[in-house]
Amino acid sequence: MNSSTPAVSIDGVVKRFGSVTAVDGLSLQIQPGEVVAFLGPNGAGKTTTVDMILGLSQPSEGSVQIFGGDARQAVALGRVAAVMQTGGLLKDFTVRETVELTASLFIPSRPVDEVLDRAGILDIGDRLVGKASGGQQQRLRFALALLSDPDLLILDEPTTGMDVQGRREFWHAIRSDAADGRTTVFATHYLEEADAYADRIVLVRKGKIVADGTAAEIKALSAGRTVRATLDQADTSALARIAGVDSVDVRGDSVLIHGSDSDEIARYLLNHTPARDLEITSRNLEDAFIALTGDDAQTPEGALA
Repeated sequence: MNSSTPAVSIDGVVKRFGSVTAVDGLSLQIQPGEVVAFLGPNGAGKTTTVDMILGLSQPSEGSVQIFGGDARQAVALGRVAAVMQTGGLLKDFTVRETVELTASLFIPSRPVDEVLDRAGILDIGDRLVGKASGGQQQRLRFALALLSDPDLLILDEPTTGMDVQGRREFWHAIRSDAADGRTTVFATHYLEEADAYADRIVLVRKGKIVADGTAAEIKALSAGRTVRATLDQADTSALARIAGVDSVDVRGDSVLIHGSDSDEIARYLLNHTPARDLEITSRNLEDAFIALTGDDAQTPEGALA
């Protein structure tokens, strides 16, 4: 494979289901070794796009290539694997038996003990799948995906059911594999995971990409800062009239004021109110996600890569 060949190349893809357009002119390139978070609200077209990457569905228009070739062929060759949120496990098999059975489908295959250890479930190999916790079953799906030693890994809500330590170990393994050249594309509702572990975040809305960049770049697209202060009996009408303020939220004796000029807000609070304990923070990824993908969102200038 040419090292300059994208792991995923999506060019002008449209996918229609009758009168419904699920994906609307989407173009995206993902390079080998990238860890990309593919995020959007329900119905944004994420699952439809992933299905086309996996060769489970064909575009109505446009093209999808995996390492420069056909998606279905890449999957058949074991170059692409997926960890889905549910399904695909036989409850009456042990964890080890499940991995051994799946390993028999791949020639060659990574050693069973190796993938069990990589997924952090080597110690529960004799446990029935039906007796494993939700997080352990998700780790088992991860082990199954590793058997073919794929070049591209697709993850759908990969850490659902895992505890905090399990999630941390999982992402450590993903980042370690990325350093060795494996490409990972994942969807998650844990936005802090996208913030912490993705090289790049792609936000989709109504079948279109509305933002594409690093976590810092995505957060910067959601302009403004929030000033939090302790203020008894806040006059919300007066606060809302401060230049640049777009929202005022009172929570007990605390007030949160969001606006484009945090300095002006802070000066007003300190000079005209008995406010104390001021904090100024930038918007986080969740704020940016809502601002860029909500029903009333508009694509900000410069959002498209």
